[in-house]
Amino acid sequence: MLKATTAMRILIIDDAAQIRRVLKAMLVGRGYEVWTAASGEEGLETFRAALPDLVVLDLALPGMSGVEVCRELRRDSAVPVIVLSVRDAEAEKVGALDAGADDYLTKPFGTEELLARIRSVLRRRHPHAEAEMVRLGALTLDLNRRALLSAGANGAGEEVKLTPKEFELLRFFVANAGRVLTHRRLLQAVWGPDYGEETEYLRVFVNQLRKKLEPDPAHPRFLLTEPWVGYRFDLPEGG
Repeated sequence: MLKATTAMRILIIDDAAQIRRVLKAMLVGRGYEVWTAASGEEGLETFRAALPDLVVLDLALPGMSGVEVCRELRRDSAVPVIVLSVRDAEAEKVGALDAGADDYLTKPFGTEELLARIRSVLRRRHPHAEAEMVRLGALTLDLNRRALLSAGANGAGEEVKLTPKEFELLRFFVANAGRVLTHRRLLQAVWGPDYGEETEYLRVFVNQLRKKLEPDPAHPRFLLTEPWVGYRFDLPEGG
């Protein structure tokens, strides 16, 4: 049997040797190429040498913190980053997401959950960032026309009215589909750099978008809440 030469490369940065061993064995067994590092400094060196497709980053590192590592990675690369944190490290988790991390897992976590997050992040890689038309279930977002369209009874698209801020927020969600976006990041991206604490703005606009996007706004499929952190926009398969 020929060995695949296009295996995705993953870098694990975690100071716990047992976690590194377990995750490496599990990921290698699933066909990934894996590098490991025990500190932020070593992780950055390994990253520059290995050029991985994804980084799994523990936040509680000795010396250079996981948030600092994430910020440093983002200076030169858009490689996806999944951060690992303990349950009571909420502020650090939010800091990493604001610094550019794509997703997070709270310890302890199941290996299947980690594998699912890895597949999701690798599959995404911003496929809709430059798209002109994006399918959202029964709706279509036309970025050129700045319009949200639904299929009419005669097959013609009927416009679902969006305010300018609703459109900008939805466009940012779609461009970052699959990523956990903090309240601060959303506010600064859509309302401007002077914003960051006005979470009530987001609650109002997210609720408005859900009424226009979701088949059942009380049980959203696309625009999901990440408690205490922010929101994540999930596109349907093939969307």
